Amino acid sequence: MKLLLMLGAVAGASALPAAMPAARASAAAAATSIPAALAAPAAAGAAAAQEKKDYLTDSEADHIRDAETPNERVTLYISFASDRLKKFQYEASRTIPERKREETLNGLLNAYSGCVDDAADLLNLEIDKGADLRGGLKEMVTHGKEFLAALDKIKVAGGPELEIYKDTLDDAIEGTQDAVTEAEAAQKSYTPPVRRKPS
Repeated sequence: MKLLLMLGAVAGASALPAAMPAARASAAAAATSIPAALAAPAAAGAAAAQEKKDYLTDSEADHIRDAETPNERVTLYISFASDRLKKFQYEASRTIPERKREETLNGLLNAYSGCVDDAADLLNLEIDKGADLRGGLKEMVTHGKEFLAALDKIKVAGGPELEIYKDTLDDAIEGTQDAVTEAEAAQKSYTPPVRRKPS
């Protein structure tokens, strides 16, 4: 880089005065490219941090971030899980051959599992903090059981394509069952925080 700058300086010194503005513009462009290059690793790091949330759209991620309570965030994750499951059911029912079908079906099941896992993790985290999560726990148990019924139905129905997503489906069933079991146990043992009346 230093050698290139030196060569640029020599060329600028020997050029006609009319060429000086162009040389200055070129040098300025080179100077501004250095911070951009330095910023690249930081941008890559930020992208890597978001990698686990690839199954959320930008709008969905905004809704999660802007939710005011843990119960609202759990409800959002569960609604996003429901959306992925419905999309999977729709895609699986299509009979028209398409490219990347295996990738699409497994991707939707993985996205579903990601949403359920995030909801379960959030519940566990907030329970440890002593938050009032009765609403979130009820959502997980009620909808989790509905999800399990739908997933079991998909597995029992089988079909010629089951083998291309069977492992992912099994993971989704196991993850949902774990989330429901944990939520049910938490409902039985959970004591909401005591709200003190102002004196």
